[in-house]
Amino acid sequence: MFSSYKSLSVTQRLSFSFLIVILIGTFLLSLPITHYAHAPETHLLDHLFNVVSMVCVTGLSVVPVADVYNGLGQVIIMCLMQIGGLGLVTLIAISMFALRKRIDISEQTLLQSALSRPDSGNLRHYLFHVYKFTFIIEIIAALVLMFDFIPRFGWGHGIFNSIFLAISAFCNAGFDNLGSESLKGFVLNPLVNLVIIGLIISGGLGFAVWIDLAHTVKRYFNQKPRHFSSAIRPLSNQTRLVLYTSGFILLSGTILTWLTEIGNTKTIGDLNPLQQLMVSLFQTVTMRTAGFASISYLDTRPATNILYMLQMLVGGAPGGTAGGIKVTTAAITYLLFKSELAGQSEVTFRNRIISSKTIQQTLTVLIFYFTILFTGYILLLQVEPGLDPMSLIFESISAIATVGVSMDLTPQLSTAGRIIIIVMMFVGRVGPITVLLSLLQRKRKDIHYAPTDISVG
Repeated sequence: MFSSYKSLSVTQRLSFSFLIVILIGTFLLSLPITHYAHAPETHLLDHLFNVVSMVCVTGLSVVPVADVYNGLGQVIIMCLMQIGGLGLVTLIAISMFALRKRIDISEQTLLQSALSRPDSGNLRHYLFHVYKFTFIIEIIAALVLMFDFIPRFGWGHGIFNSIFLAISAFCNAGFDNLGSESLKGFVLNPLVNLVIIGLIISGGLGFAVWIDLAHTVKRYFNQKPRHFSSAIRPLSNQTRLVLYTSGFILLSGTILTWLTEIGNTKTIGDLNPLQQLMVSLFQTVTMRTAGFASISYLDTRPATNILYMLQMLVGGAPGGTAGGIKVTTAAITYLLFKSELAGQSEVTFRNRIISSKTIQQTLTVLIFYFTILFTGYILLLQVEPGLDPMSLIFESISAIATVGVSMDLTPQLSTAGRIIIIVMMFVGRVGPITVLLSLLQRKRKDIHYAPTDISVG
């Protein structure tokens, strides 16, 4: 069996690793010892759905975690979310590095793909940075949450719930163990809101960006005299593009949410201006594929929900815990559009040319992503004729973008509907380009043909 696994392509092995975790997680969470004695009746498909959502760090759930899974079950869920956020491949690699074992070229390529790294240089050093950063952020966030949760839930549950929520938020998983209302009871709690916002952004920016920023801070404090401009000059264009695009989405999303909901008394209409902005910011951040909800999306206005769907589609940065088409894909699409309008023959960013290969990958991701999205949505319309079409497209985008927010629709899905959502969550997490290559990857030779002109538009 091991030799058969080694014969798979890199992308097939990446997809296979997620499937293995899903199967093991489903088996464990279907055992009675992981359930409360008074838990409502559940079926194997319920656990499979939840586990796919956990491993794919989505957040959609057919049964609330707090109602079904006991302490043991919730510990398993934390492990599944952590594995989903960091990836099974990276966990195996870090174990081998810790044991000082060598990994071959194919394993290095697999690890490079899992981390969205452009090259395999110094993977050991990079991987240890990733894990150190992850655990430091999660521990700090959990400690801060304990200031609110321990007085609220007691020492045992307060500590446990803080750790659970910190892992879930950093991994952009969207699960909580607080009940079916998610974070709606904390909508006006500044401490919980700001900690969750910080965790979601940290996980969604991508590890390469944070390592680049850490080097920038180190440069700033090591240089004499200290100059901010010279410290940030070595920042990579990848980091700059991620930061510019993420900042624009967060700022514009917060303002637009506030403008569309300011008169809605069911959401933020009755709050003071600071509270309105906090809720608007939280919702904009959680739409970056985190999946927590502090308001009901049945109460938000249609314009707001369309805005949220656009934000879900974009998602976070490559090499992080977020999903979506990625902010770099959205940014490159905009730069391509801008260059075409300006009549430029090349797509550029900060006086650097974006390669044609990157443009082709961007368009491939977009086409495949939207093909899966609309195929899944059409199938859901077919198998769920009694459900609201607007709620179904919201659910579909939430699944493919691994966001996890819902218009209270997930528990109402039929068996066929749940299977469709499961497939969309898996494809959304593993990545359109990875799934596409795992199905179609073959050795091929490049053949160059004579050019031709075709009119467009």
